[in-house]
Amino acid sequence: MRCPCHSGELLLNCCGRYLDSANTVARTFPPTAEALMRSRFSAFALGDAGYLLRTWHSDTRPETLELDPDQKWYLLEILGTERGGPFEREGVVTFRAHYRSAANRKLRDSFTETSSFTKVGSQWLYVQALELQ
Repeated sequence: MRCPCHSGELLLNCCGRYLDSANTVARTFPPTAEALMRSRFSAFALGDAGYLLRTWHSDTRPETLELDPDQKWYLLEILGTERGGPFEREGVVTFRAHYRSAANRKLRDSFTETSSFTKVGSQWLYVQALELQ
């Protein structure tokens, strides 16, 4: 199976190594803010709410997260990144996420967001959306 983040890699060689369902032996963290963004998109695509909560900063994380079963995420476009490298502590990623309706496959939409990320210890965490377009 190809990775939902559209890196061109297989899921297990890409975001799958970070997701809860595939990460049973040892916790591996995405090395950059962009890699975390990609893995979070894949978690949305695969319905892995546990991973989304685990990679959300505790200051902004909701107590629970219910994913909309009608939204099927199928394409992620990374539009830009600022900082967020393996040796940095903060980063910003701008992306466009595309989804379709499970009930009516012809209904498609997308949204663009700029999100902030921070690194706590060795783990990148999603903080918040800075701008929705």
